[in-house]
Amino acid sequence: MQEPCRLSTAVRIVLAVMVIVTWCAADGFGQVQAGYKAPRLAGTQHPDLNGIWQALNSANYDIEPHAAAPSPFPALMGTIGAQPAGQGVVEGGRIPYQPWALAKKKENFEKRLARPTTHELNETTGDPEAKCYLPGIPRATYIGLPFQIIETGSQILISYEFASATRMVYMDRKPEAPANSWMGWSIGSWDGDTLVIDVTAQNDKTWFDRAGNFHSDAVHVVERYTPVSPYHLMYEATIEDPKVFTLPWKIRMPLYRRIEANIQPLEFKCVEFSEEFIYGSLVNKRGQ
Repeated sequence: MQEPCRLSTAVRIVLAVMVIVTWCAADGFGQVQAGYKAPRLAGTQHPDLNGIWQALNSANYDIEPHAAAPSPFPALMGTIGAQPAGQGVVEGGRIPYQPWALAKKKENFEKRLARPTTHELNETTGDPEAKCYLPGIPRATYIGLPFQIIETGSQILISYEFASATRMVYMDRKPEAPANSWMGWSIGSWDGDTLVIDVTAQNDKTWFDRAGNFHSDAVHVVERYTPVSPYHLMYEATIEDPKVFTLPWKIRMPLYRRIEANIQPLEFKCVEFSEEFIYGSLVNKRGQ
């Protein structure tokens, strides 16, 4: 008769660790350090959010759930530039588009790399990321590059590597936006340890991702940054736009603190990378 399988002490330890890790993952990101109290910003009762943060997901490809896909030019690039699969960051999975807007989103994707050979095409067609335009909110958060939060007792500045974008978050007053802009107008407040930023006055030229998800100039975004461990923020953004969506919807994702030695914000000034894409056809015409 065959003896029952006996597990060594080392194997039992490994299995126990695997069970614990699986249980922690299933318990939910925000529950891993329940009751976490972030360090206070000197001279205030507010959490210190200073640092360099980054989203580690595939939301910039598509904020909705999506499968892996080839690059736009697989014969030239192979797997370089291919789209990784993603579970999505939209609560409920799908964006509640009005019917016309869903059709527009699909058209956006089909024309995402259209060469802007005229001023009208440049204004209405193609992913603004390809043109190095400012990414808008919330896309700046998860566009794939780090960003820095600089917090003082009265103001917060958020500086992004992509296109050297920045925005001031007014904490001590609520000035009116002078005009619509690429990065909008940010008014901040505290809800306990959560930084809440009310973003209005964005133009209609930014997208949410490379999949063509878009909004109008009526978009209203409310962001929430909640410290859940020394190295993580939970980021949420509620989006409403009565011109495009049937009801408000939400995205949610963790942000990770960059902790490398001597970590510092770097530059990604991409204007020069996009000049040929935007203006090349005009130069070629002039040379003919």
